[in-house]
Amino acid sequence: QVQLVESGGGLVQPGDSLRLSCAASILTFATYAMGWFRQAPGKEREFVAAITWHGDGTYYADSVKGRFTISKDNAKNTVSLQMISLKPEDTAVYYCARSIGGLITTPRSYNYWGQGTQVTVSS
Repeated sequence: QVQLVESGGGLVQPGDSLRLSCAASILTFATYAMGWFRQAPGKEREFVAAITWHGDGTYYADSVKGRFTISKDNAKNTVSLQMISLKPEDTAVYYCARSIGGLITTPRSYNYWGQGTQVTVSS
């Protein structure tokens, strides 16, 4: 059974940094692309970042480009999202997910999701 467990969320002030982690219990974790999405209250789930299975390709939403960095450790079965210069509009529940192929920026290309971790950016 595939499990994805996110951690690292919290309440921070604008301009602060956070690092989210996702631990995956996937036997073949190394062969899957992984992604981070977020969902704010009343809004649809949106793409944040994704990384190819071998880690040499990364993709970012325009809204986070230059501030967020996704990384993947195949030896530890983890995918992380380093976030700097956080803004109030980054407030959302953040989810990691495993890709099944297709367009890496759309939620329907992912078949397993974590439970989410709350990130709140407020002064």
